Amino acid sequence: MSGGLLVAGTTSDAGKSVVTAGICRWLSRKGVSVAPFKAQNMSLNSFVTREGAEIGRAQAMQAQAARVEPSALMNPVLLKPGSDRSSQVVLMGRPVGEMSARGYHGGRQEALLDTVVGCLEELRGTYDAVICEGAGSPAEINLRRTDIVNMGIARAARFPVVVVGDIDRGGVFASFFGTVALLSPADQELVAGFLVNKFRGDVSLLEPGLDMLRDLTGRRTFGVLPFRHGLGIDEEDGLRVSLRGAVRESVVAAPVDEDVLRVAVCAVPLMSNFTDVDALAAEPGVVVRFVDRAEEFVDADLVVVPGTRGTVRALEWLRERGLAGALARRAAEGRPILGICGGFQVLGERIEDDVESRAGTVDGLGLLPVRVTFQREKTLARPVGEALGEYVEGYEIHHGVAEVLGGEPFLDGCRVGAVWGTHWHGSLESDAFRRRFLTEVARAASRRFVPAPDTSFAALREEQLDLLGDLIEEHADTDALLRLIETGAPSGLPFIAPGAPS
Repeated sequence: MSGGLLVAGTTSDAGKSVVTAGICRWLSRKGVSVAPFKAQNMSLNSFVTREGAEIGRAQAMQAQAARVEPSALMNPVLLKPGSDRSSQVVLMGRPVGEMSARGYHGGRQEALLDTVVGCLEELRGTYDAVICEGAGSPAEINLRRTDIVNMGIARAARFPVVVVGDIDRGGVFASFFGTVALLSPADQELVAGFLVNKFRGDVSLLEPGLDMLRDLTGRRTFGVLPFRHGLGIDEEDGLRVSLRGAVRESVVAAPVDEDVLRVAVCAVPLMSNFTDVDALAAEPGVVVRFVDRAEEFVDADLVVVPGTRGTVRALEWLRERGLAGALARRAAEGRPILGICGGFQVLGERIEDDVESRAGTVDGLGLLPVRVTFQREKTLARPVGEALGEYVEGYEIHHGVAEVLGGEPFLDGCRVGAVWGTHWHGSLESDAFRRRFLTEVARAASRRFVPAPDTSFAALREEQLDLLGDLIEEHADTDALLRLIETGAPSGLPFIAPGAPS
């Protein structure tokens, strides 16, 4: 077998990442050597590969679904927004500078087509199949000329395209038809059909519409995927966290002892790697929520200040909303606080930033004896170590370099009383360390909470990936998908007027 497929969507968040991961897991189960690919990703949730490259967290998750090691080849271009109009451009896992949206779409993006095609070809030479994820919608006609992630990459690779639509939002038939009708004839030739996502109810009531859609477009629907609670994966952006989503949508598992543990996560601007709290939400009896008001700290047993792409901006936001004062009061009362990456930096005494915000010297919250200096070179690492007597793994993605001037050592940061700080993302995924940390938090919060002795975050993640594979295997026409991956889009697909404007 040798081939591939592009999973496009009618909109952002239509379910492309879920479907791509599900197809990867399904193919892997069949013994197919498969890799995910997303030419260009815009996300503040990223991951560090073993070779020290930064890629989108969703592609790392899809690689896990495919049971392969994540690589920069799988996400050659990553855009990390720093404002509404500019992003840091990460090329082949390394930052190459800041660029405005106009500058990027005005020429730089198109110039990267050879790079992304080269990465895709290398993957195709290594794996039996490559499942590509698109971005946004392929019908964004204002961006088609410079597109390298949707029909641009499909055309370059001659990959068939399946368009995913979220029926839970409504208007899925119009979205499917309109998506195809706004593509050029050459692009339409590659669109083989559709996948309905998040369907609730009786599929037989949907089937007449699918038949009419086929009559109108000449294209079939490859499956109707049902709505499933708790099917979280590592999100690209937004405030949904994978396992937190499961907690929010269902009853929190009962605690081992009498008390639950309440975790409040500060919803700072440009929040990055909020997946750090997934492992907390996976614990029975732990309730995780995002907050943006000081009064929401009152009943929290632990407050987490997460990573952010804008450390100084987050610091200003905390002060403007009264959260800085609330954090200071918590620290004085010995109530637990955990700062991760940018959240660690804001808890320090001083920040020297001539790189990210260019704000110069800025006073931190002064809760930890740490001074941070931003460097142009980004730290990208996969550290291992020990904390609270337990083995810990993590990953680092930051420009700020911390000088720790006191306190007790804690990973690469420090601890003062009930305030902890570290640059390490993902540390809470280490099960024994997470249990020991939660035990410390419960003691400081005077809660009769006991962590479950057998929660395995890695096993829970595998279960979720298997559920995604089940969705494809049980609710999609897998024989037809396999033919599509192997042989490409069927010939003779009709053109749907009016097509892309000239």
